[in-house]
Amino acid sequence: MPEHYALTRLLNHLFGGIVTSIMEAMGIHPAHPGAPISNTFTVELLVVLGLIAFFAIVRASLSPDKPGAFQHVAEMISEFTGNMGEQVIGHDAPKFQAYVTCIFLFVLINNLVGLIPGVPAPTVSPSVPLGLALPTFLYYNWQGFRSHGIGYLKHFAGPIWWMAWLLIPIELVSHFARIMSLTIRLYANMYASDMLTLGFFSLIPIGVPAVFLGLHVFVSCIQAFIFMLLSIIYLSLAVSHESH
Repeated sequence: MPEHYALTRLLNHLFGGIVTSIMEAMGIHPAHPGAPISNTFTVELLVVLGLIAFFAIVRASLSPDKPGAFQHVAEMISEFTGNMGEQVIGHDAPKFQAYVTCIFLFVLINNLVGLIPGVPAPTVSPSVPLGLALPTFLYYNWQGFRSHGIGYLKHFAGPIWWMAWLLIPIELVSHFARIMSLTIRLYANMYASDMLTLGFFSLIPIGVPAVFLGLHVFVSCIQAFIFMLLSIIYLSLAVSHESH
């Protein structure tokens, strides 16, 4: 059994039995039935709680006259994600801003967690990027159906009706491939960045690793931005009226 953080051990003590029972009822057999909650989940939980606390503080301290530091940060994030959405989606972008903002912040913070010595970034575990890619896939398709109704299915058939028999399988494969694309891109880049930083820390513990810590920050930000941008692009294609 891998070594667990103190908080992970506490969570397993309090909820491990319940989690194991639920997993087994679903036909999933945890590798460690006595401790099904992993360090990765614990870090993700802390990130989620931190984001909830951040948004709660911003909401409670909103002031048009004397905005505080938290409000300034929230406004910068909102402007950044809002501008990206408007550039890609257009005037409908505000409908989806909450989702893409949460995705961006969650990925970014989980990536940056890897800067803490001895704490791997949760995104180096394939299940985490997959767990982000799946809801993104469901979300943009759901928004497509909300925007177009059953007519959204025409998106898979293409503009030429007599070619539908060929285009529908291609489109379906293309859409499901987006799940793997989002997952592998985030996982592979963060895993490589983590291993590179760890390797140089092991070889040259002073001076040089600082360069790779900076590189890790850069990769973390870029990968969070790419995940958000792809989510926006998929939403744009799903809700666009020009392609239906």
